[in-house]
Amino acid sequence: MSYSTEIDSKGFTIINNVYSNIEIDKLISLIENITENETENATFRKSQDLFAIRQFHKEIPETLPFIFNENLKNIIESTFGKDYFITKSIYFDKPEKSNWFVAYHQDLTISVNRKIELDNFVNWTIKQNQFAVQPPKEILENNFTIRIHIDKTTKDNGALKVINNSHSKGILRIENLKIEKETICEVEKGGIMIMKPLLFHASNKTTNNERRRVIHIEFSKKELPDGLEWSEKTVLENLTANQIL
Repeated sequence: MSYSTEIDSKGFTIINNVYSNIEIDKLISLIENITENETENATFRKSQDLFAIRQFHKEIPETLPFIFNENLKNIIESTFGKDYFITKSIYFDKPEKSNWFVAYHQDLTISVNRKIELDNFVNWTIKQNQFAVQPPKEILENNFTIRIHIDKTTKDNGALKVINNSHSKGILRIENLKIEKETICEVEKGGIMIMKPLLFHASNKTTNNERRRVIHIEFSKKELPDGLEWSEKTVLENLTANQIL
């Protein structure tokens, strides 16, 4: 089964061995260089259960040539085609003793540059000068997310659990969804998970005292209407590790 067929039918796929240990070590080094020296940044969120960096690809752009290695670029193009761009990115670091968990949900909002009253753009919010809105279902259905696993992720340290094929049911409340099959998405260090934003997903508490670090990147190829723009839009062009080695 091809990646695109699996994503269409299940809403997700897992691909291991996308990154070498050297590439993962380089990503860790770049992240730690920033996080050790800057703790007051508004896009950083730190608690005993979670450390997160919003707008990750803008905060640490040096990581991009390593993230978009030949393996990942080939996977994106062969699975989705060309013309996709980054719309949002977040780095999650779930510590060894984290009690943080997330209930089942869909990823329904996008980050935009300003608030404009438009048909079918609803549930506006603003946090730390960042506007977010729920766009029409057609935009969300076109998008996809890649989660890059810096650590081995299992059911014991917060691997996502998903409801298979729930992305095909539209936007709905979890209590209205008939659950036919649930999967725990365990991923090796250096592997990725690709998922659709409307796929219902959740995460449990950590129970094995093992860290879980993930780079979460969302993609689209849809332009927004009437002057509304993706606030984190970054076009992928000619990114190679040689640029920053």
